[in-house]
Amino acid sequence: MSARIVIDIRHIKDFGIGTYIRNLLEAIGKIDHENRYMLVGREPDFHYVSSLPPNFERIHYEHGDVHWFEQIRFPLFLRKLAPDLYHIPLNAVSILMPRPYVVTIHDMGSLMYPTRKGRASKYSLFRFRRGLQRADRVITVSGATRRDVEKLFSIPPERLRQIYNAPDPKFLAKARSGHLSPSKAEMHDRERIRLLERYQIDYPFLLYAGTIRPQKNIARLVEAFAVVKGELEDHPDYKDLRLIIIGDEIAQYPSVRHAVIQTRVEQRVRFLGFVPIDTLRVFYEAAAAFVFPSLYEGFGLPPLEAMASGTPVVASSVSSLPEVVGDAAMIVNPENVFDIARGIKEVLLDMDLRERLIAKGYEQVGRFSWDHTARQVLATYKEVIEGQ
Repeated sequence: MSARIVIDIRHIKDFGIGTYIRNLLEAIGKIDHENRYMLVGREPDFHYVSSLPPNFERIHYEHGDVHWFEQIRFPLFLRKLAPDLYHIPLNAVSILMPRPYVVTIHDMGSLMYPTRKGRASKYSLFRFRRGLQRADRVITVSGATRRDVEKLFSIPPERLRQIYNAPDPKFLAKARSGHLSPSKAEMHDRERIRLLERYQIDYPFLLYAGTIRPQKNIARLVEAFAVVKGELEDHPDYKDLRLIIIGDEIAQYPSVRHAVIQTRVEQRVRFLGFVPIDTLRVFYEAAAAFVFPSLYEGFGLPPLEAMASGTPVVASSVSSLPEVVGDAAMIVNPENVFDIARGIKEVLLDMDLRERLIAKGYEQVGRFSWDHTARQVLATYKEVIEGQ
């Protein structure tokens, strides 16, 4: 007998979480044609789910989840749908959320590195905790996140499910791995050259992609880049090395702006804001190295996306990152600027190391797939529905 499952897709355009929602839905759509899925979102959100099969229904709800009134209005709206199960694909669970529901928690960064203070911070913690404790199942995207949830919120292990994310298939390096015909590979290269020319990039660069929140450690990345730049200023290949940061606008983060000015690299660091996924893919492929010195990650998709694009990765030694990148990245201490700089230099200058990391990167990416993720999520749905 088929079930009726509601999935909140209002964050489908977000960085990271949007990747999770889009690819999970697409993977479920390929393997499950029996259950009925009701996707709740705003009109622009449905642009991303246009190719799903007929058992996926669009349910329009033209409101976000920021206003306090949504803690009441959204749950009342959901109750009218009368499903067998709700899935909230991030921990933004309404206070009056009807049950049974599954929630996916991507990280604990908002608690470990809070941006709110006072009552707002206490309310955020209360809502965070309540959303997890009332859930029939909590999906964590890594072992590190699962341990954090168990430790901080005392969620019973039998209600926790560790289900890994996977890179967006658009980042798979088909051109580099020989799967494209010569004519298509040539076309791919021409498009890449045109895009880099549009951004006026004719120099080697290090790349970071993601948000620029405090736990992302971007100020230390800038400082490490300044060290590397100074040490390679006479190098024939890297004397004009730059750092490109794709993500939030720098204006929101004075500590990062201060690091750029303090290290005198204003002319060598570019902040591009968010870019379309096809543009991001080109930047991944063209980078000399991808550097991700984050202090905390629930999973850490960008390093895998870089690996899938055939680019060597420098990643930090903490949180979920060693679990995700395995032995396919140069691991560094994210709290030590000189160790980050050391890792970058080794990846740039040691050609044998570069080739090993690229080859291992492809292997590491192959350990994650949205098909496997979707099958585990479907098994979780079944557990909850049959347990009612």
